[in-house]
Amino acid sequence: MKMTKKLVLAAVVLPLTLGTASAFAFGGKHHKGGPDSECGMGFDRGIMRQLNLTDEQQVQLKEMRNENRAEMKQKFKGDFEARQAQMQAHHAKVQALVLADTFDEAAANKLAKEMVEQHTERKVQMMAKQHQMLSVLTPEQKAQFVELQNERMGECSDKMQKRMNNKNS
Repeated sequence: MKMTKKLVLAAVVLPLTLGTASAFAFGGKHHKGGPDSECGMGFDRGIMRQLNLTDEQQVQLKEMRNENRAEMKQKFKGDFEARQAQMQAHHAKVQALVLADTFDEAAANKLAKEMVEQHTERKVQMMAKQHQMLSVLTPEQKAQFVELQNERMGECSDKMQKRMNNKNS
């Protein structure tokens, strides 16, 4: 029973760690191009362009984007070395866990919880910014936004299904 728990935990922690590392190595998840670049689950500026925004709304959104960009630049510029050291320390912890002679389940649980907490904080910040941007829309535009987003999700789901069928063939 203990071995099963260890394997399940390792199966959860290892892909998260490797996925995070590869995302950092590639430059993040928002890369251009690729067959599914329009199928991201994030905030879609393409949909915003279809909402017939007023000039005032466009100016407000542009100001918000510029503020967010400046805030992110300041955040990342100021503590690059500290963040780099933190990422390396985190990577070392993961390496120590997965390469150890015996698996320390308690340490793995603690590390996984830290990762979840960091991810949750980033998601909440992202949702707050999206809420701020969507608060510019009228109720009709919000309804249209939801409709367009649902269409996009349906198209992406169809693409994913088609790709899965092609892989299984």
